[in-house]
Amino acid sequence: MKKFQLGEFEEIVMLTVAILYDNAYGVSIKKEIESRLGRNVSVGALQSALRRLEDKDYLAYHDKDATQERAGRPKRYYKITSTGKEAMQYTKETRNSLWDAIPSISLDVKFAQLFDA
Repeated sequence: MKKFQLGEFEEIVMLTVAILYDNAYGVSIKKEIESRLGRNVSVGALQSALRRLEDKDYLAYHDKDATQERAGRPKRYYKITSTGKEAMQYTKETRNSLWDAIPSISLDVKFAQLFDA
């Protein structure tokens, strides 16, 4: 089984596509990330991440809703592929395993303050 690699922003995009489900197109993905995480997302960065995720076969898209206000261009709606779902599960399990391995004292705020002085 191949190892799945998701960068931080790619993971955020994948999670957001999952949240939006049937409404995951460029503008809605951008707005959702910005509202949930309170961070600005450039259109270029989002489009690059979406292309990378397509190239990895983690996302697929279909076009619909061509409108006059979009000059006849359709919206591109994204879905997570089965490979993408495996990548997300692998990433989640990896992160959980690392979090579970941290000794509680490592994240103890009072203990950390002893070294900040």
